[in-house]
Amino acid sequence: MFAVIRTGGKQYRVTPNAVLKVEKLEAEPGSSITFTDVLAVGGEGSLTIGAPTVAGASVVATVVAQDRLDKIVIFKKRRRQNSRRKNGHRQHVTVLRIAEILAA
Repeated sequence: MFAVIRTGGKQYRVTPNAVLKVEKLEAEPGSSITFTDVLAVGGEGSLTIGAPTVAGASVVATVVAQDRLDKIVIFKKRRRQNSRRKNGHRQHVTVLRIAEILAA
């Protein structure tokens, strides 16, 4: 069984017991999060696509950790001007483990 959920402006295809990194969510490690923004649910040859979401479907996930991704370097240069700027940042993410997919 799989589901397509939307969180943080992105869509993720999830299966039970899968681990994924999403945009930072306000939750403590060990707590449970329920996603009700389920766009599609499928399994065993059947597929249900929502318009825009599947009514009554939800995905339950457990927060594993609050983490940060690798550093992204931003380097800007204007040629022949001796002008350079180097900057960077690390994006905050929440690591989730999908517990179960509940279909209506």
